[in-house]
Amino acid sequence: MRFIIPVVFTCIGLLSTPLSAQEDLSVEELTQLFQRQKEAFSEATSNGLGQTRGLKLVTVNDAPEAQSAATVTAQSDPSASDPEPANPIDPNKPIAATPVVFGQLDPELQVNLRITFGFDSAALAESEKPKLDKMCQVLKQSDINLVRIVGHTDTSGSAEYNERLSTLRAQEVARHLTDSCGISASRLQTIGMGERFPSNKEDSRADENRRVEFQALS
Repeated sequence: MRFIIPVVFTCIGLLSTPLSAQEDLSVEELTQLFQRQKEAFSEATSNGLGQTRGLKLVTVNDAPEAQSAATVTAQSDPSASDPEPANPIDPNKPIAATPVVFGQLDPELQVNLRITFGFDSAALAESEKPKLDKMCQVLKQSDINLVRIVGHTDTSGSAEYNERLSTLRAQEVARHLTDSCGISASRLQTIGMGERFPSNKEDSRADENRRVEFQALS
């Protein structure tokens, strides 16, 4: 069994669009949208309100700590079907839970690209890697300093399991962007939010809740 995982390029200023149309967005269009996203994060951070149009910064008290891709991409092993270990840096320790500031964007500001992961797996199949080529081009030609790659799941399985799986899937996307695309790992940060932020709030097990989200932080 295989699941369809929407990879989410979260961008400011784009209304919800059918997937077929979203996949036709050019590199230039995505680059412009990420620039607007950077501006939104900057405004929400500096205006003292913690939010701006389409973006709200929320503190998640029990989330795993965000990790630099430079630390984790060479150490996690996505080939196993079981998403253990929880902490790829030290398999004997759980991922530390610490307050994390997360950028929650309105659903209509997201662009979705479907990527297939195997059931219970964080491995990115060869057939799916070309789907990240456009993101590779965007990062290469843009001045984005830091991109947070966020893994999300539906509510199937335990919350702890989902958090681990979403973390490893985010790390696998970062691994591909560094190893195959040549993006500096210092520009990428990964975190797994599990089932905390469903895209479809009415159906917690909906396909669109299983996704990886890109946030241009700076």
